[in-house]
Amino acid sequence: MASSDPNKKPRPGPWPPAPESAAMPPSSWAKKTGFRPKFSGETNASDSGQIGLQQPQSSQPTRRRESDPNLDLEAGRARPPRQDKANGEPTSEKDKPVRKRRDSDGGGGAVNKSTNGQAAGTTTAAEPAAAAATVQQTARRASRNEEAVDTLPQTVDDDDGFVSRHSHMKYELRDTPGLVPIGLYGFQHYLSMLGSLILIPLVIVPAMGGDHEDTSNVVSTVLFVSGVTTLLHTSFGSRLPLIQGPSFVYLASALAIIHSPEFLGLNGNNFKHIMKELQGAIIISSAFQAMLGYSGLMSVFLRLINPVVVAPTVAAVGLSFYSYGFPQVGTCLEIGAVQILLVVIFSLYLRKISVLGHRVFLIYAVPLGLAITWLVAFLLTSVGAYSYKGCDVNIPVSNIISDHCRKNISRMKHCRVDTSHALRSAPWFRFPYPLQWGTPVFHWKMALVMCVVSIISSVDSVGSYHASSLLVASRPPTPGVLSRGIGLEGLCSLLAGLWGTGTGSATLTENVHTIAVTKMGSRRAIELGACVLIVLSLIGKVGGFIASIPDVMVAALLCFMWAMLTALGLSNLRYSEAGSSRNIIIVGLSLFLSLSIPAYFQQYGISPNSNLPVPSYFQPYVVASHGPIRTKFGGLNYVLNTLLSLHMVIAFLVAVILDNTVPGSRQERGVYVWSEPETAKREPAVAKDYELPFRVGKIFSWVKWVGL
Repeated sequence: MASSDPNKKPRPGPWPPAPESAAMPPSSWAKKTGFRPKFSGETNASDSGQIGLQQPQSSQPTRRRESDPNLDLEAGRARPPRQDKANGEPTSEKDKPVRKRRDSDGGGGAVNKSTNGQAAGTTTAAEPAAAAATVQQTARRASRNEEAVDTLPQTVDDDDGFVSRHSHMKYELRDTPGLVPIGLYGFQHYLSMLGSLILIPLVIVPAMGGDHEDTSNVVSTVLFVSGVTTLLHTSFGSRLPLIQGPSFVYLASALAIIHSPEFLGLNGNNFKHIMKELQGAIIISSAFQAMLGYSGLMSVFLRLINPVVVAPTVAAVGLSFYSYGFPQVGTCLEIGAVQILLVVIFSLYLRKISVLGHRVFLIYAVPLGLAITWLVAFLLTSVGAYSYKGCDVNIPVSNIISDHCRKNISRMKHCRVDTSHALRSAPWFRFPYPLQWGTPVFHWKMALVMCVVSIISSVDSVGSYHASSLLVASRPPTPGVLSRGIGLEGLCSLLAGLWGTGTGSATLTENVHTIAVTKMGSRRAIELGACVLIVLSLIGKVGGFIASIPDVMVAALLCFMWAMLTALGLSNLRYSEAGSSRNIIIVGLSLFLSLSIPAYFQQYGISPNSNLPVPSYFQPYVVASHGPIRTKFGGLNYVLNTLLSLHMVIAFLVAVILDNTVPGSRQERGVYVWSEPETAKREPAVAKDYELPFRVGKIFSWVKWVGL
């Protein structure tokens, strides 16, 4: 029964707003895609991508719920209500004894009447009939038990009407199950993110002319900075369980700066010189990103960022490195191809196999594939499969006289696993310190390129914030919280520039997939894992071990990681009408032009027989020296030729212009729905999810554009 007390304030309306028209029961494909067509009866998704159930109309005052706890969205059918043993009343998700959560009412199952002004047990007249109908449908549920990560977040209202529970998650944002589970799940989370954390240093350091010792030091620095920045972000940023680290968004621009014309003729230690140039560009761009977030400009910029913009922009990041992936794998095909095959088998064909309740093959596909391939390569090297009589892998190719050695020197360099001395030469203890490579060098043209890339990084983070909040939090963050997160990412990139990781720090897009797969969204687990990461960064042998991964295995891992990044970018379209001709044309144009226009800039002025002083897979990043834009201002030529050769920049420009100029409804565009600040302040669960710790938020309460 609805409350009739006139002194009580009405409960806030449903979130997201339910569609005005009556919804037909959704089919399975509609549940999985979140698509709500305007011309058919299959409708079940709101603009934000969350699934809502429309209540039957009744003559009595009713309240629409965000989602019915008796609805099993995974199976597409109703779930029978669980009966309380004492009084026979249905029990809620939070009554499970397996885990406890610090809810807004201070714990337990008490109803917070002082906040919402209405009893939590408000029901509709049609609910008893609906509950009775659910019992008849439960027999068919087992056959439709699909994998939870393949569906949209499942939400169930708590008795207090505020906290939206996600029944398929093991641990949510504020869950504290205990030290042992937190440690195990945190380690699992970071291990599954191993490829995203370590692969960028293994690519850019050799490109800068660094040796295995330099690679080992940069890897240790990346682990240290990633741990520190993750702690900062979960404490003072968006507070979502998102890992901060070297983002692939910065990789293309870093390679373009590394292969600038002024660096091609350097002699001596190129690594430190180029690293200082990168540090200067990253420091300036990070200051720009921090200003973008903390000034409130990001809240204004959010109006231009929708799933139709995020999807092709992030996808273009993964597609832009196709020239590096398999060409490097082909240098030792029997090792690289086997590793790609293993990762594909683990992540796809064996993904539903559980060991002790964990889908180990799906979660650990990358580290398992790397370990097995590395072991096979080590055995082949030990038995002499890549040893050729009279040939030495340490002799430069130009000094080799024997045709037999010239023919096999490539296999010796790329297939053997004992050619790197990184592990043996690495110290046991090394503390990464700021400015360890020297004083940064600042050039405005390189800094301007990085500033534009920091905007792309912010766009990527917006999509990650929204997707992860639907998995683990009660509601998506407010625009102020999002601006605060982007501002802190700028400060995190500033630390990355001072320590010298080679790229800026950003939210790792793959983190959202990892949360969905591991079903672990606890903020405490991420923080404990970050502390472990900092400890490992101080052990020099860890960095040396990672730096000793053969190049062909790095390329094979990147083929999978970049493919994942592309798919995760396109998955943002599930929040929009992916079948709309408007969106199809915008995304198609954005992706095609993001490949075609940079190809024109990268190949302009290069004759087929020209010999550039860089490997073929790095030639697209030497565009600044031969691009088509040739004004009398050298710095302007550098900036424009470099930016227009970056795939993600073209994809972003095309998508943001078309999506914001071509007419389309909010549902068709999939406009991201963010929580309203005033509503968030009234709901204790939302406030506890995003409020700053140690009463820091009250100190800066006057800065309304970066708060709740």
